[in-house]
Amino acid sequence: MTAGSLAGAAGRRLATGLIRAYQLTFSAVAGRTCRHLPTCSDYAAEAVQRHGVWPGAWMAAARICRCGPGGSSGLDFVCEELPERAAWYLPWRYGRWRGTNATPPSRR
Repeated sequence: MTAGSLAGAAGRRLATGLIRAYQLTFSAVAGRTCRHLPTCSDYAAEAVQRHGVWPGAWMAAARICRCGPGGSSGLDFVCEELPERAAWYLPWRYGRWRGTNATPPSRR
């Protein structure tokens, strides 16, 4: 493994650990009231695992913005591939800010 891949794996583990801590603490106390399936925290964890911390965090932020009142609801899966126009210096393009991605991902 290269240093870059080790750093990426460590970042993914750290981000996933923080999401899991949120699920076990605040979310467990406040109640699970997400309007989507999978829940926003599960979506965030999958986005980070699949695409890395930077794109995954932006995808999760877009999902959380859609989850509030007046937002979308229902099935919304993490995209299997990053959007073509997304780049690290245009991070808002990673997220889907309106609507849902109801096409289920292929199961590995």
